[in-house]
Amino acid sequence: MDNKKGDLAALASIPLIMTLGNSMLIPILPQIARELRVSSFQVSLLITVYAVVAILLIPVAGYLSDKWGRKKIILPSLVIAGIGGAVSGVAPWFSEGLAVYWIILAGRFLQGIGAAGAFPIVLPLVGDLFDEEDEVSHSLGIIETSNTFGKVLSPILGALLGAWIWYVPFLAIPVMCLVSLLLVLFLVKEPERRHEAKPLREFLTSLKNVFVEKGRWLYAIFAIGCICMFLLFGVLFYLSDQLEKRHGLDGVLKGLVLAIPLAALCLASYITGKKIGKNKKLMKWCGVVGLIMATGALFGISFLNNIYFVIACLIVCGVGIGIVLPSSDALITEGIDKELRGTITSVYSSMRFIGVSLGPPVISLLVGAGHTMMFIVIGAVALIAVVLLLLMVKPESDKGEEGRRKAPKPIHQA
Repeated sequence: MDNKKGDLAALASIPLIMTLGNSMLIPILPQIARELRVSSFQVSLLITVYAVVAILLIPVAGYLSDKWGRKKIILPSLVIAGIGGAVSGVAPWFSEGLAVYWIILAGRFLQGIGAAGAFPIVLPLVGDLFDEEDEVSHSLGIIETSNTFGKVLSPILGALLGAWIWYVPFLAIPVMCLVSLLLVLFLVKEPERRHEAKPLREFLTSLKNVFVEKGRWLYAIFAIGCICMFLLFGVLFYLSDQLEKRHGLDGVLKGLVLAIPLAALCLASYITGKKIGKNKKLMKWCGVVGLIMATGALFGISFLNNIYFVIACLIVCGVGIGIVLPSSDALITEGIDKELRGTITSVYSSMRFIGVSLGPPVISLLVGAGHTMMFIVIGAVALIAVVLLLLMVKPESDKGEEGRRKAPKPIHQA
């Protein structure tokens, strides 16, 4: 891995920058609404349109990366994401009134297109770069840590930039994308393709066969990724709302408090990715332990609505999710042959985006049911993920079956 540290550092910049480009807008959404004189619903669309476009286009980007190569999709995607940020950032210079809002929304649409072909393609490219499974797992842990570190920084950086001028966070996006693009362009050496891209019909047949053969655990991992992001963004949305309404915290101070559980998640992701190696049994049971921690913490919050207790439980929840994510990344990346890896991992990324999109609005609806009921419901959702991982992913029992089929590097092996 030593000779690929540059490749890995460049690739790790992509999830960091993509996360910052979206999440750092969250703490300044009320400020944007005031400046543009739009409703809370309208300003929330700046987040929703980005996620929806990405959800729809991620599988397309995954297929194209399998067909043409990873860098050929990542580089233009970074350019498109940067252009989208620039369009949103310069809108107040060239227009006024409600027209500014629509231009910013169009820029976010472009940014979502770029995001679809950037971070999701990093996961299969990491799998392509390394042959040893423990190196893949460790590297995916670093990628997941970078993604989480972006979430840690985003509320703080967004508040700082927004305090300068409200549209500066948009202008920061093309600068960050340019940095990442140059790193990938000059440092990432994509491995030579060892197979010819399949024609579309043959590709779709192969994809269907993968889901027929491995759908049991694939669907479970997809659902777990969605649930983890739903839990993470849902509880952060709740905490952000509570800190402002009940405790009078806003701006950078609120961002610092929000960063605490995210920092715990970040550290847990890094350590887990480093420790799980190529042991698929360990990947599964790390995921189970992490989900049990998250589930217990969420049910625990339902008993007491004290801010310090809530933050302590959310730290435990963050650690749990931080253990689950790199384990799931490694399982799904190592379980799929390279010619289909981009497409399968892109579907997984789409499911995670769905979780991101669902978290805040669902929690906003559940708030009306009361603190206790809300956390019982989301604790039950976390419990579903535990059951899925326990019952649907069974690497031990599938080892022999996969060996008889002589399939390369199946997830079911260990």
